[in-house]
Amino acid sequence: MAMSPLTKKAPLAGAFFFFWALSFALQAACPAPGKLPTYKVRKVVDGDTLRLIDGRSIRMIGLNAPELARKGRSDEPYAKAARQRLDELVKFSGGRVGLRLGRESKDKYGRTLAHLYDSRGRNLEEHLLAEGLAFRIAIGPNAALSDCHAIAERAARRAGRGLWRRPPQQSPWQLRRSGFALVQGRVTKVDRNRGGVWLQLEGPLVLRIELKQLRQFDAAALQRLVGRRVEARGWVIDRARRGGVNTRDSRWMLPLTHNGMLEVIR
Repeated sequence: MAMSPLTKKAPLAGAFFFFWALSFALQAACPAPGKLPTYKVRKVVDGDTLRLIDGRSIRMIGLNAPELARKGRSDEPYAKAARQRLDELVKFSGGRVGLRLGRESKDKYGRTLAHLYDSRGRNLEEHLLAEGLAFRIAIGPNAALSDCHAIAERAARRAGRGLWRRPPQQSPWQLRRSGFALVQGRVTKVDRNRGGVWLQLEGPLVLRIELKQLRQFDAAALQRLVGRRVEARGWVIDRARRGGVNTRDSRWMLPLTHNGMLEVIR
């Protein structure tokens, strides 16, 4: 199943990914950018978060691991496996990790946003993605490793590892709750207004690109998506919980914050 991201460099995407896919088997696609400061890890919280001895909570950039049980919800598939694997990778690195801070260094919860590297300069997000223990995400401006993370995830997807052992994709009709989702569907309409660009899919889901994010996309290519099947990923919002919102056609909304979160299937 061929996919192409909706970037302004789309015509070059195939050749670019072919080159990197070839080199992926030979060496890490996300090498450390020189010598990084290292820090002692106190605890691995889950598959994408850990806590340092100095008290900082670190949220890894570029991936979203399955959620552990909380607030009445059970563990998501591979949640414990992802935490265990991250814990192993940290221990193999002597309990220390190198940090490459994101351009945006904090999230709304006050956690430090960073790429993590082991003692040999290997990117830990790449490890987890290649083993199928997390989904790739890209949120600007912290998307420096988006391309090489895509290669790692693609390798796991093709091999059917971990989360890809059973297709995790949903259709818009299968959505039942807010949270991270990987959704496939056909675009039926593309609109633009002051709120951004809206891609209506068959079923109760609309994709939204805010105008401030639109510069990352090929706007003309977005308009040509009507009738095409796409795959979108991100955090789905239940619009029925928002007062005054017309949800007759689209109860669910998935904001797209980076071109790497939307791909054309066919």
